[in-house]
Amino acid sequence: MQMNRRFFLHKGALAVAGTTAMPNFLVRSVLAQGVGAPGQRLVVIFQRGAADGLNVVVPYQEKNYYKMRPSIAIPQNQVVDLDGFFGLHPSLASFKPLYDQGKPLYDQGQLAIVHACGSPDMSRSHFDAQDYMESGTPGVKATEDGWLNRALQAEDTCNCAKHRDEHTAFRALALGADVPLTLAGKIPAIAISNVNNFTVAGRGPTPSPAASAFEAMYADSGDRIFHAAGDETFEAVKMLREANPAQYVPASGVNYPATEFGNSMRQIAQLLKANLGVEAAFTDVNGWDTHQNQGGVNGQLANRLSDFSASIAAFWRDMGDQGANVTLVTMSEFGRTARENGTAGTDHGHANAMFVLGGQVKGGKVYGKWPGLEDAQLNQGRDLALTTDYRQVLGEVVTHTLGAENLELVFPGARLSRAGFLKLV
Repeated sequence: MQMNRRFFLHKGALAVAGTTAMPNFLVRSVLAQGVGAPGQRLVVIFQRGAADGLNVVVPYQEKNYYKMRPSIAIPQNQVVDLDGFFGLHPSLASFKPLYDQGKPLYDQGQLAIVHACGSPDMSRSHFDAQDYMESGTPGVKATEDGWLNRALQAEDTCNCAKHRDEHTAFRALALGADVPLTLAGKIPAIAISNVNNFTVAGRGPTPSPAASAFEAMYADSGDRIFHAAGDETFEAVKMLREANPAQYVPASGVNYPATEFGNSMRQIAQLLKANLGVEAAFTDVNGWDTHQNQGGVNGQLANRLSDFSASIAAFWRDMGDQGANVTLVTMSEFGRTARENGTAGTDHGHANAMFVLGGQVKGGKVYGKWPGLEDAQLNQGRDLALTTDYRQVLGEVVTHTLGAENLELVFPGARLSRAGFLKLV
């Protein structure tokens, strides 16, 4: 195999080799130099497949909820009550302490919920809706960058206390094989499949041929951008090695689920606590497309929610006092139909529920205007109607966490304003 610049560029400038297998450590562009700076960190979780918000955060006082879902509704006596109207699916019981009081460090709950929330675009296509949510421009297919990348750009231009002059290669990262659309753009972002099982190829007594070719190529390169990409990739891996992630032990009493999502949340905690300069982290979790045999208290959705809540709750406990500077937000491309279908599941819907967790969050409350579930109140006669644009939630979050004050840059065309914030952060 010929190892030339085209080879390494095509492979995403891979510059690490695994002790068991090479992980995908992809670089979108030249990695920024600098040292880690203290400040707020934002974690974004995408629930791919369209989570059923009505069975996640249950409007158990809505009579129509039970009429429309005779076999999958959560019985009132099994809902984890939140406020006398809404309650959590019982598989989300680990969220209740976060909603009520967060941790002993805080006087109020650190988990907030926004219901009847989502994208104003009416697409029922998973692929289109996910792209619209990640780009932050619903209905516009031409957008090539993501809202979170633009939020980091806006941070760089703000004249505020949260502005950071120096950034590391770990400023924007995704747990997974590829950098998602959410993080695509001018700000360099990296993707890490596994932080534990790798070493820096070519930095030992017997470097691999690929690493030797990679380093020699960059050393001789006259292309300053290409050269910087190689140097910074190796520097990023060096930083991660020095953090010694393989020796990471979660906080006392914290046990992450032995699942892909649980492992992702564990690794995000590792990277945040290692003070590598992470400002924005992204991961996703699949398995929410419940067209058939969705289940109610038990079953397919319940199992997914158990992993989801246990992983996030473990992450929050693991962060300890550092949680004061962390905000976590969840999102899904759309909700599901208000009525169950003929195969004991639900189909593609519209509005949904978002969770916002963090040290600065005014939790213990379900935010947003509830539209109701009467037939005349449903979107197109079938879905939970939208009352809060998800960009309003994210706009408030990035303003208060990253200092991204230029919301027109972050969400072009949305016309967001502070006056419209829900005041949940």
